Amino acid sequence: MKHLTWVTIDKSTWGPGPWQTEPDKEQWQDGKTGLPCLIKRSDFSGGLCGYVGVARGHPWYGVDHGDIRPEPLVHGGLTYSDLCEAGPPEQTICHVTEPGEPEPLWWLGFDCGHAFDISPGTEARELAMGFPPLRSDWLPAPHYWTAGEVRRECATLAQAAAKARKRGA
Repeated sequence: MKHLTWVTIDKSTWGPGPWQTEPDKEQWQDGKTGLPCLIKRSDFSGGLCGYVGVARGHPWYGVDHGDIRPEPLVHGGLTYSDLCEAGPPEQTICHVTEPGEPEPLWWLGFDCGHAFDISPGTEARELAMGFPPLRSDWLPAPHYWTAGEVRRECATLAQAAAKARKRGA
């Protein structure tokens, strides 16, 4: 699998932050497990989501994310499972394949749009409407999940998928 990146979202109104220089979508192969990985940014919220693909024959293939046990320990837990979406590769939860790579893949993913996760697109729209950012001394500090952090969470998910493959469960 080729390492590819795409920048497709206009983030000019989102203000400064790491999202300005990060790709909006990235695909790569996990170095330890060989499993395909994706990051895709929500064009609405601006938060990143991470995905790992498993091929037919893997025990998680075709299984709803809510039914996978034990649940992999990724940020917010698994929130997505499905086959490749149809459409342009830069806009979908899917990958660009090379000859000989398995298809179709079943994508399992997590998102970084939970409570106290910074979603720059959403925050920019709220600021434009006059709503201040949700900050308080008694609330946890908000955190933006960078592409580097999401890559590390994808590696954790890929390792869990590789263990499940070995166990056959």
